[in-house]
Amino acid sequence: MEWLLDWGYLGLFIGSFLAATIIPFSSDVLLVGMLIAGADPVLSVTFATLGNWLGGLSSYGLGWLGKWEWIEKVFKVSRAKLEKQKSKVDKYGSGLAFFTWLPGIGDVMAIALGFYKTEPKKTALFMLLGKGARFVMWAIVYYYVRPYFPDIVNFFKSW
Repeated sequence: MEWLLDWGYLGLFIGSFLAATIIPFSSDVLLVGMLIAGADPVLSVTFATLGNWLGGLSSYGLGWLGKWEWIEKVFKVSRAKLEKQKSKVDKYGSGLAFFTWLPGIGDVMAIALGFYKTEPKKTALFMLLGKGARFVMWAIVYYYVRPYFPDIVNFFKSW
């Protein structure tokens, strides 16, 4: 597990950032790996949250730059369908950003929130809260479950 700490918190930050873009991998695994390797839980959660949040904001920013005409042309989506989706986003607003941590749909949701121009400050706040809560939850689960599975933890530490 020492190899994971070679990159340390910077690696956790970068990995969490990239995981919040369209690159498909789990920043949760990186966080738990750091915890198994003996990293400080508060610093680990902080770096993972900040990296993932900034990655999500970059996806949001890319969506903000999008144009309706591009989506219609490139993805062959009708204006009627885009307007129907926009009405759903308008209904829930920036609060949807809390759920951008969800695997599979979170990245797309961040892009859509940008595309439909949700309020940036509220979107950023809800995104930070959601992503932070997720990493805090993983740290709590790790420390709660770890005593019950020492063989698994020791297996991963021996890598």
